[in-house]
Amino acid sequence: MTTGINLWDGGVWSFILTMTLLFAAMIIANILRNAIKPLRRLMIPSSVLGGFLFLAVGFVYGRIFDKPMVPTTTLEMLTYHGLGLGFVAMALRNIEKKQDKRSRTGGFDSGVTVVSGYLLQAVLGLGITIVCHYLLESFWASGLLLPMGYGQGPGQAYNWGHNYEALFGFEGGTSFGLTVAAMGFVSASIGGVIYLNRLRRKGIINSDGDGYVHDEYLSAQQISGKNEVPMSESMDKFTIQVAIVFLGYISAYIVMRGIEAVIDTGVLGNFGYNTLRPLVWGFNFLIGTLCAILLKNILRMLGKKGVIKREYTNVFMQNRIAGFMFDIMVVASIAAIDLSAFTHRNFIIPISIICVVGALATYFYLRTVCKNVFKAYEHEAFLSLYGMLTGTASTGVILLREVDPLFESQAGDNLVYHQPWAIVFGFPMLLLLSVAPQSIVKAFVTLGILVLLFAAMQLIVFRKRIFKREKKRD
Repeated sequence: MTTGINLWDGGVWSFILTMTLLFAAMIIANILRNAIKPLRRLMIPSSVLGGFLFLAVGFVYGRIFDKPMVPTTTLEMLTYHGLGLGFVAMALRNIEKKQDKRSRTGGFDSGVTVVSGYLLQAVLGLGITIVCHYLLESFWASGLLLPMGYGQGPGQAYNWGHNYEALFGFEGGTSFGLTVAAMGFVSASIGGVIYLNRLRRKGIINSDGDGYVHDEYLSAQQISGKNEVPMSESMDKFTIQVAIVFLGYISAYIVMRGIEAVIDTGVLGNFGYNTLRPLVWGFNFLIGTLCAILLKNILRMLGKKGVIKREYTNVFMQNRIAGFMFDIMVVASIAAIDLSAFTHRNFIIPISIICVVGALATYFYLRTVCKNVFKAYEHEAFLSLYGMLTGTASTGVILLREVDPLFESQAGDNLVYHQPWAIVFGFPMLLLLSVAPQSIVKAFVTLGILVLLFAAMQLIVFRKRIFKREKKRD
């Protein structure tokens, strides 16, 4: 009697089939994007366009065959782990930080601006869905998925949408979060194109806006650093890079499992079950980043002590791994949206309102900030920050490239150096994500705290202008 799997069983090929369809959707989207100029000028990333193509084909397939084209759970897991693995790869890069004062100041200003954007989106989103709860009986805390989808991107939108659905009874919460993230990319494209066309009419930029990414010419030094592992030896260099990424990520899993064991003892009570647990598993990417930084420092220490003779991490390859993971995350997240949820008015009305209001508020708020805080590179700062606060950092780079193709302005550096400040100032808001959904009363309390946090952040964002006015009065 034989045991094990049969090679002809569908389950053997299920994951490979899913990945192939996702790749095919991205390739077709990239071909369409390059062939159709109006589509190319919208600057929608191929992974986003591919996700919408996959979603449309999957919807038709489901109508015809009455079953999903690929397992939804597979798409959701790709979204969840793609975020974590991508951030681990980014954290493992050995990048020398610039020491000039300008970079540090720009990074701080960008960090507090990003957090202010999160808070603005959270205040508006939560306020709108509290009102919708009384009018439509929709889930009162669903508006907090606006900063997760717009500000943080598909990975976090999935994490918290799933948490709200599994832990707090928000029916369709996963699709709600993923839809907000998808609409964020659309908002980034529309808002970015409007702003660029405005600059062209004023003669500020001469770009034709064809949307093409021009050729890159990389030197050997940009691909491989000094004293690194050879491209091919007993273990391929790329295999080593992937292995280190997974080691960093599984370290995060061990940490999260350790915290989970403490929660399961009940010593933390409801705080552990209702607040800490969703925070820990929802921020797998953040814990993964910290573990990756620790692993990188351990490798660096072992190198200094002579225990290891080679440099094992490669910046070029880690960038490619991160890009691959984020592309998979984006296309899978959009493909995982359940369109049947749009048949309910208590779903579609709140999501439509918060997406439109979120895009407009982010657009006009950033215009005000960039005029006053980033005067030397106002337009570059706006496009990079608006792209990031409605899509992802990659969307910000795409928009920035239109006005600063060689990344000569400070805006490109700010996309990198803002992250520590965004984590520090944004942490209080993160703690509130699992408080508001517990009850409508706690949602009102959360809204009040968010308003106070947003007001406090404005004093930091506009501190130079405020202090300058005070000096003039003196």
